Amino acid sequence: MHVLRWPEPPDVARIEFVKSIRGPADLGAKRTFWEAISQALGVTEGRRGLPIAQPADVEVSPDGKIIYVSDFAQGVVHVLDLGLGEVRYFGQGGALGRPFGLALDSAGNLWVAEQSNRQIRVIDPSGTTLRVIRSDHLVRPVDIALDEARGRLYVADGSRQHLLDHHVHVFDLEGEYSHALGTGRGTDPGALLFPSYLALDAAGNLYVSDTMNSRVTVFAEDGSFARTIGGRGDTFGLFDKPKGVAVDSFGNLYVVDSSWSNVQIFGPEDHVLLYFGGRGSYPGLLRNPTGITIGPDNMIYVGDYLNRQINIYRLVNTKSDDGVPLDEAPLASAEIN
Repeated sequence: MHVLRWPEPPDVARIEFVKSIRGPADLGAKRTFWEAISQALGVTEGRRGLPIAQPADVEVSPDGKIIYVSDFAQGVVHVLDLGLGEVRYFGQGGALGRPFGLALDSAGNLWVAEQSNRQIRVIDPSGTTLRVIRSDHLVRPVDIALDEARGRLYVADGSRQHLLDHHVHVFDLEGEYSHALGTGRGTDPGALLFPSYLALDAAGNLYVSDTMNSRVTVFAEDGSFARTIGGRGDTFGLFDKPKGVAVDSFGNLYVVDSSWSNVQIFGPEDHVLLYFGGRGSYPGLLRNPTGITIGPDNMIYVGDYLNRQINIYRLVNTKSDDGVPLDEAPLASAEIN
């Protein structure tokens, strides 16, 4: 099988597809006798063998051994233990209400945005709920970002079409509400229209996928509006439906575009460096991707929504001074969509 790399030869590859994970079988997890019997009878009790159905977001442990996947359709978080080759689940029995965005804290606790329950749940590594954060300000929480150094929890709220409260809400780490970022529903700079995914850089700048405005809105560490990246269009540096955002160890910004089914990479000065992916079911391509996270050694994990899997890529042949503007850097040779 041809392994996809971006850009293609003769240019030096920067992104390389590694593998996809759809469920327990891809980790080498073996079914028990009773699981095999249950599957043959069409019974889904126990749920140990659930395949990924609708991956909304993905997180990875600092050592890269555990991948967490929120499954919007099945109401669980898949806990994929690569080291043990095992899968377990948070939220069995309906404990989670439409889980969406994920974040990990330094203690290994998983923070989960629950859309239908309008709350944030904090779960320890054993699966025990430590606490739940509720607020009248939350209408439809989508994603979360943790800034432990500054004691902040950010919650992107997609709200509703008829409401003006399209914001990123800021709490302290105990769940006490502080304030909102953005001027509300709108198209002007600093306004948001169905904000979805969040990412923080080392300086505390917050990147917000302003999905229906087809851009990324950036707020500075002090909460002030800083700038926007991109806009609506079908060429490099522009978006249709931006979703997941992440920042790698070099300070480069990765933006998932669900409509174009690719990921664009922007350098620290907001210029496009590269894109990878493209629409399809061939290993390494994407179909309406969602969340993204950057793991150790700049491994890249992307929720591949319609392919019902997590795609894993790696950054190769790259060092910190390799970020150059678009007109000086090779792009992937495949079509953007």
